[in-house]
Amino acid sequence: MYRERIWFFDFDGTLSPIVPDRDRAELHPACGRMLAYLLRMPLQHVAVLSSRRLDDLAERVPLEGVFLGGTSGTEWQVPGGHRMVFSGKPTRMLESRRRVLMPEIRRLADLPGIEVEDKNWSVALHTRHAPQDSSHDLDQRLAAWRPGARVRVFRGPEVHEIQLMPRVSKSFGVRMLCRFTKFIPGPGTLFYAGDDENDALAMRLVTRLGGTAVTVGERALIPASTVVKDQRELAKEVCRLADTAMGTLHHGNVSSLKE
Repeated sequence: MYRERIWFFDFDGTLSPIVPDRDRAELHPACGRMLAYLLRMPLQHVAVLSSRRLDDLAERVPLEGVFLGGTSGTEWQVPGGHRMVFSGKPTRMLESRRRVLMPEIRRLADLPGIEVEDKNWSVALHTRHAPQDSSHDLDQRLAAWRPGARVRVFRGPEVHEIQLMPRVSKSFGVRMLCRFTKFIPGPGTLFYAGDDENDALAMRLVTRLGGTAVTVGERALIPASTVVKDQRELAKEVCRLADTAMGTLHHGNVSSLKE
């Protein structure tokens, strides 16, 4: 009997390699084939959960049947195109916090080479093109500012992601999709792959619920996660896990992901 499962994937650094210009980030071909393979399997649901805005993410994952989560899961597009947006009291609180915090964040990031990306629920401070002195100064400024500001700051490859509402993270996004779809997680029913500290929170939730986590990178984000070095290795590992779960170890499916 097939077991229903949701496969969650981060986008940048997970399904897409990190690139110098984030506007040029694309779904890796092997990962695109891997997602399509999962979608053809019975009772397997695929979700891409990103801190990018939903409109931005949707342009980069042009696959029918995928759940797309933007801004860490505060907005979702479900298969068929219908969209759901987190609203109510939290959004009013966000507006109030933005009025206070956004001027402070822009002053913190007023350093050579630091790029500020406003995603509404979060703000990304990109250090990819910043000199080393700027990156060091930003680290110190954030460390001194964060406790009083009551925000969460997640580190990723050459970026600091400031969550303006601390409860909103990718673990929140995982919970929101399960709630929307009335999916009740159990052992072996959740999977998460990611590459940064925000993803680590979702991984901890997924593994606590008996699921599987994979880190894309050099070292595990959480002890319970498997490590793969890049997008090709991720695609192979996911297909291996899917085939094992289905009891259909078709080695050809894994090898077909090679370019």
